[in-house]
Amino acid sequence: MIERNKYLNELIGSMNNKMPKVITGIRRCGKSYLLKEIFSKYLIDEKKVNQENIIQIELDDINNIKYRNPIELSKHINKRIINEDTYYVFIDEIQLVTPILNPEFTNGDIVLAKASDENVITFVDVVLGISRIQNVDLYVTGSNSKLLSKDVVTEFRDKATNIHLKPLSFEEFYSYYGGDKYAAFYEYLIHGGMPLAVLEQNVAKKENYLKGLFNTTYLQDILEHNHFRKTETLDELCSILSFSTGQLLNTQKLANIIESRKKEKIDKTTVDNYLNTFIDAYIVEEAKRYDIKGNSTIGALRKYYFTDTGLRNARLDFASLDFSQLIENVVYNELVYHGYNVMVGSFNQFEKNKNNKSVVKQYEVDFYATKGIESIYIQVTDNIDDIQTKKRELRPFYLIKDAIKKIVLINRPIQALKLENGIILYGIVDFIMNLK
Repeated sequence: MIERNKYLNELIGSMNNKMPKVITGIRRCGKSYLLKEIFSKYLIDEKKVNQENIIQIELDDINNIKYRNPIELSKHINKRIINEDTYYVFIDEIQLVTPILNPEFTNGDIVLAKASDENVITFVDVVLGISRIQNVDLYVTGSNSKLLSKDVVTEFRDKATNIHLKPLSFEEFYSYYGGDKYAAFYEYLIHGGMPLAVLEQNVAKKENYLKGLFNTTYLQDILEHNHFRKTETLDELCSILSFSTGQLLNTQKLANIIESRKKEKIDKTTVDNYLNTFIDAYIVEEAKRYDIKGNSTIGALRKYYFTDTGLRNARLDFASLDFSQLIENVVYNELVYHGYNVMVGSFNQFEKNKNNKSVVKQYEVDFYATKGIESIYIQVTDNIDDIQTKKRELRPFYLIKDAIKKIVLINRPIQALKLENGIILYGIVDFIMNLK
């Protein structure tokens, strides 16, 4: 069993809080497994809950198709509650519940609802209704087929506890993979942390699984949900994001790149809509720019990182891998996994040019990460053995005069070292494994 202790502890911490727990995340990242295997085992082994008091309903199972009717689902759950003991109810793929018109207004008939209809009963009504049963603790998963996961969260607003699941972190990956941690990190960079890919030992099958997952599942989910017709543009944007991981981009720049490749006009609003679908589907995340000296977010430029490097590499057919991009992507994901808000640090500095004239020069710090009262600056680089590389990577830190911790991460197996000006040098693998 792959350990997912972070999420198990989140579930434990939200038990019996009188609110439904909505587990979201990219498809195939392990939401169902977390509930049905890990959390269920905890309830039975640690809390001594009887198996009969754990009700599991998989709505993507053809045998449970009648429970996609919200009325039938509600009736079924209520019938299973036969005493005053606490019941733990798991409903998988809640978005498959079909909206219907309230039977009170249809003479008792079951009528499918249209988007414009009022007096509609949806999965939200069912979930909130079940969660009000005094001795029921309800857990549901939402996926990306007919309703994207972020939409699921929005539907419940402040009436549910959201637990957002990501692919395996390196810590979770290594707890299963074991062996030399640097060899494990190399494997993680290439094939990522999607659970079924990690469990597959054959490299060819692993890569085919990831490519199929991206092309036939995620892209199809986006097309189906958003009713897009220009699939070629969506496909092109996906390729650009894959090649440009960790580069500063905006919608106008992306539109220009697409136009140059496809030789047809596309407006930045369309690109922005397409880009947001990748974000809403949890395929990519964006890091905004932060003015270090002005203490505010700035401009339209963003960096985009894939939620899983294996998926990103699958999009590129596992060819021409840029390890500097992959390492930066993993560092971003690990910081987010450990609860940091992550932005790209940026600031302007007046300097003298060769003609002794004052000019404005812009500097960038890979990450400005905050969590509570903690803040850190991070530069990520392959190494700083070369004098020019070291000068380039460290110069922004020399120019920042605040007391925030400054860290340089290099792709080398070294222990933490103190450099000049209080800068700390870490090996990337050791830094990630000690983040918590």
